[in-house]
Amino acid sequence: MQNNPIAHQRILDCAYIDVDTLSENCHIPQQGYTEKQAEEKRNQYGQNVVSGRASDTVFYRLRRAFINPFTIILFVLAAVSFLTDVVLASNFSRNITTAAIIVCMLLFSGIVRFIQEMRAKRIADHLTQMVSSTVLVLRNGQWRKLSSEDLVVGDKVCLFAGERVPADIRLTQTKDLFVSQSVLTGESAILEKNADTLIYGQAHSYSDYHNIAFMGSSITGGTGEGIVLAVGKDTVYGGFPITESRPKNGFDRGANSIAWVLIRFMAVLIPIVFVACGLTKGDWLSAFLFALSVAVGLTPEMLPMVINACLAKGSAAMGKKQTVVKNINAMQGFGSMDVLCVDKTGTLTGDRITLEYYMDVLGNECQKALDFAYLNSLYHTGVQNHLDDAILKYRELPAQRYHYEELELQHPKLDELPFDHERRYASVLVRHGEENLLILKGSVDEVFQKCSSIEHKAERHEIDIHGHDSVHAIVDEMLEDGMKVLAVAYKTTKQETISPECENGLTLLGYLAFFDAPKQSAAAAIEKLQKLHVGVRVLTGDNQETAVSICRRLGIDTTHTLTGAELEHLTDNEISVHLERTTVFSELSPKQKVQVVQTLRANGHTVGFLGDGMNDLPAIVESDVGISVDTAAETVKEAADVVLLKKDLIVLEQGIQEGRKAFANVSKYIKITASSNFGNIFSIVIASVFLPFFPMTALQILLLNLLYDILCLALPWDPVDEAVCEKPLEWSGKTLGRFMRFFGPISSVFDIITFAYLFFVLCPTACGGTFGSLPSSEARSHFIVLFQTGWFLESMWTQILILHLLRTQKIPFLQSQPSGPVMLVTLLGTILFTFLTFTPMGAWIGLTALPPVYFLFLLVTVFCYLLWVTLAKQWYIRRYHELL
Repeated sequence: MQNNPIAHQRILDCAYIDVDTLSENCHIPQQGYTEKQAEEKRNQYGQNVVSGRASDTVFYRLRRAFINPFTIILFVLAAVSFLTDVVLASNFSRNITTAAIIVCMLLFSGIVRFIQEMRAKRIADHLTQMVSSTVLVLRNGQWRKLSSEDLVVGDKVCLFAGERVPADIRLTQTKDLFVSQSVLTGESAILEKNADTLIYGQAHSYSDYHNIAFMGSSITGGTGEGIVLAVGKDTVYGGFPITESRPKNGFDRGANSIAWVLIRFMAVLIPIVFVACGLTKGDWLSAFLFALSVAVGLTPEMLPMVINACLAKGSAAMGKKQTVVKNINAMQGFGSMDVLCVDKTGTLTGDRITLEYYMDVLGNECQKALDFAYLNSLYHTGVQNHLDDAILKYRELPAQRYHYEELELQHPKLDELPFDHERRYASVLVRHGEENLLILKGSVDEVFQKCSSIEHKAERHEIDIHGHDSVHAIVDEMLEDGMKVLAVAYKTTKQETISPECENGLTLLGYLAFFDAPKQSAAAAIEKLQKLHVGVRVLTGDNQETAVSICRRLGIDTTHTLTGAELEHLTDNEISVHLERTTVFSELSPKQKVQVVQTLRANGHTVGFLGDGMNDLPAIVESDVGISVDTAAETVKEAADVVLLKKDLIVLEQGIQEGRKAFANVSKYIKITASSNFGNIFSIVIASVFLPFFPMTALQILLLNLLYDILCLALPWDPVDEAVCEKPLEWSGKTLGRFMRFFGPISSVFDIITFAYLFFVLCPTACGGTFGSLPSSEARSHFIVLFQTGWFLESMWTQILILHLLRTQKIPFLQSQPSGPVMLVTLLGTILFTFLTFTPMGAWIGLTALPPVYFLFLLVTVFCYLLWVTLAKQWYIRRYHELL
């Protein structure tokens, strides 16, 4: 059954029918259910659990952590490396280093993911325990304590102060029952509940359903009895996908996309290399192993390590800006996030209501209205609320304490009639000289109905037939601005006590206008987020007028808004369209917050959600980046990917900047490395067709790739261009494939030039003839070693230097300086790897010293290559408006 803003249709129907009719319709016996009847109801309506947990096992979490496309690639490559470098290699060339490093990366990434999965499981367990408790239930004519999970629809239950409501319950008896529904709405107001039947059209929001206690609500006072209407996922609070691990977020989708791009390139290149080498060399086993080493060379094996290095660097920087990153994926999510959903209370506002205006009936400031309201708030003993607190704070203003102390002394309390949700106002009787003063404060319409006159400038005027319109002419404008408006009325009397009959014939004195003040930093933060192309969506359980008013003051577009009730009447297609242009969502249930997040993600957005209440937990879990604050409940903080040490959007904006920097540096590594590797492998494919020997050994390919990847560990310290951080970054295999296809073949052109120079010029000159004319195998081996060393150095130089060209959209070294670590590591790496060819270790891996003339050729070739790439980079940026 489809849920509506309050609950499903059965709850709505039950709120409007009396208790006897409800018991008769549900066939509830006076003595409660028997165990057999309870089991039948359980089979009909389900168990009272938040959601099913049958498949939520440690093995399930372990499988999710280690089995995905990228880890499969790493595992296969590790096996291939082990096969080529250890099993089938000679004792002299056996080397397990590459395989061991790949396995370490595989284990490390899997363990990190598994830790996150187990944390998610603990969150689900914690949440279930929070809303699970024991409850007093009538079964077989006896009141018994049962686990809340044993409740079924139709059970009769007792509720007591300090408990959490275990299901959605239609109240049948109450005694001073007060509850907090913050778990549903996020707002901290305390509501009084009773068992009276609602009148059709009376309820418009959660707080209006005074005869229903919703699952998860806290009972702050009193007792009650009721009938269970809904359990488990059918409740307002239930049905959230909490026990399931976070669905694939933007990082997961992007990582899978990148993995499949690499798989497709491998699927094409491996057969080509295998066939080409097999036909030209005649050794099909060696050709197969060489083809697999090509696949290893195409993959950026150090990606998990580079991601972790970027995360560590970004986390440290964000930690200095009061932001703690917990989840390895969140850094990528920060970089790609383009929609941020926030609650209202405490994020846009300070979570405290302020009294903004106190005025007479015409809207002018009126101290008397404030004084009388102060006495009413001071003396009534009903449930205290934020409105009373806001009024009483006026005594703390400078030079006001003496005034209010005198006011209290002159007006001692005599009697009161406390506020309730039927009367919607509170009355107090105080001494006022020789007479007594009856003061009413409450809802404008209800108070006005008790008045026969108004007061303006100490003169009293009878209310005429246009009085109601006159009142709303003043009040409606404030209501439209989202303010909460109360009316203040009074009359003098000789009576020493109050009865409801006394609350008539009063004089309307004025109004009080309250405002949940926006944070001073919120407007500036929202403006900065908009400049970063992050759209802000406000998702709140508060009423529409208040939410719209606050958003308007903060510069958030309020042209398109939706309430929970309006959202429920939209079809799936309509929701997708409306959510793209709607910025303010009000009167939402937790389920509807999840629905908004899910729809935005389905529309292609990377969504962050900032919240701190238990009502925000499902949406935090559902979002790509769950964000909470250090003052939130432990369960919420554990569920969040990011924890803000200060609940302020300014802090979040700074975190997004750091996230994009980390994201950009990871993207640098993936795109530059993959494209460079692709260019080298593409060159090998071409060379393999024409050369009578392998252009580079499998060990050399793996070593070249590994040494380059190690150098890239300095990338997290590389600065990022401001232009790159201005917009959300896309983590996608689509852009990776395009980048590889564009820049990879450029390096292949110079590789082929190098092949030609080595094969036709340098090697014949050094060996005394062409390869085919050499008489001995020793001379041919020397020819091959010279060739492989020359291409090893050319590949290494171009790979390292291209890192500087493609790390920025600007001209490197002139307009954009690399960081010290990047500059130092690449310079030392180039020198050391070149020097390696002159050492015994170089000879061990099949390298040899080259004549000086080769290095002159290498300098010219590399200079031309870098010049060509610079021109190509400018064309690429003009064509696609981005580089990384």
